[in-house]
Amino acid sequence: MDIVFETLAEPNRRRILDLLREGERPAGDLIGALGISQPNVSKHLRVLREADLVAVRPEGRQRLYSVNAARLAAIDAWLAPYRRFWSSKLDALEEHLDRENPQ
Repeated sequence: MDIVFETLAEPNRRRILDLLREGERPAGDLIGALGISQPNVSKHLRVLREADLVAVRPEGRQRLYSVNAARLAAIDAWLAPYRRFWSSKLDALEEHLDRENPQ
């Protein structure tokens, strides 16, 4: 899991995932949307592929990139216990605030 979090720590990689969330895209589209150079986009895509966060498939002369939903599901499963922790804390805060300021 460490490699995933190290990969996601870089803002441009998160932006790439955000763009790919909308659907499969060629690298050229990502270059235009991100406003960074082709070598930098290629570097970030390579790191995302190595972390198994994106998949790539050739189509003619292009390579199309997409989010690897299975890998993100594994991250979500790892985060689930922490989400439950914060959810219960937020519920308790809501109850406290309701008692302090009844409508």
